[in-house]
Amino acid sequence: MVLDKLQLKVADYMTPNPISVKPSRSLKGAISIMAKKKIGNVIVNDEKGKPSSILTEREILTYLVKDGGIPDIKMKDAQTKPFATVSPDELVLDAAKILIGKKKRLLVFDDEKLVGIITASDMLKGLRTTGGNPTLEKVVSTKVYSCEYFDSIFKAINLMYKKRTGSVLIIKNNLPFGIFTERDLLGVLTKNVPLQERLANHSTFPLITAKYGIKGNDAAEIMSKNKIKRLALKKNDVVVAMVTARDVVDAYRTM
Repeated sequence: MVLDKLQLKVADYMTPNPISVKPSRSLKGAISIMAKKKIGNVIVNDEKGKPSSILTEREILTYLVKDGGIPDIKMKDAQTKPFATVSPDELVLDAAKILIGKKKRLLVFDDEKLVGIITASDMLKGLRTTGGNPTLEKVVSTKVYSCEYFDSIFKAINLMYKKRTGSVLIIKNNLPFGIFTERDLLGVLTKNVPLQERLANHSTFPLITAKYGIKGNDAAEIMSKNKIKRLALKKNDVVVAMVTARDVVDAYRTM
C-alpha cells in the first residue's frame, strides 16, 4: 500500500524502549552493551534517571585516537552528545528535517516520558512506502576514503576520525574488498583485539555495492535487505561514492 508522506507518524516507525545506562555505569560497560545489541548509541541517564545525553560511536572513536584506548571512567565523566527531541505524533518528514538540520540523534518523548528513538533507518521504513524514488546525486558523498587490507585497524580509525567519516573502504589487490565501519570497531573493542591487527580480519565483506545513479527507494531496499547503513556506489567497476541511510532520508525530504 502506498502512503502519503503526510500520513507517516513518528510513533509508527520509531524504535520503542531505547537502551539507557546509569551515570555510574563504566564507559567500557556501555560500549559492550552497544556491541552486543548492535546499536550505534546508548542513552545516558542523570542521577534522577532522566535522559541527559547520548554516547555514540563517534565519541568512542575520539577516545581511541586521542587517548590510545578506552579510559576506565564512569559514564558521568565520559564524552557524550546532546540529543534533539520529537513527539510520537510528529510527522516522520518533520523529524527528518530535525535529524538533518541539527545533526543530532532523535529521542521520542510523550510529554516528559521517553518512549523511543527514531533513526534514519527507521525513517526509511516509512518513506519507502510513499512510492517516491528520489535521485541521490545531490546527497551522496564522492569523497571515498580507503585503506589497504593489510593496514592496521588504528590506521583506519585515525583516518575516520580526521576525515569525520563513519567508514573506510578496504582495498585488496587494487580492488574493493570490504568496508570497515564504526560498528565493526565496536566488535573489535569488545573482543579486546589489538588495534595494530590487520583490517582484513575485522572488516565487513564482501562489499555490498550498487551502480552509481541508483535512486533512493532502490538504495534503501538494498540497505534494508543487507542490514547495512552505508552503500558503496560503483561506476565502471570503481567505487566512486558512498551513500548512507541519512543521505537517502535527506533525498526524500527534499524531493
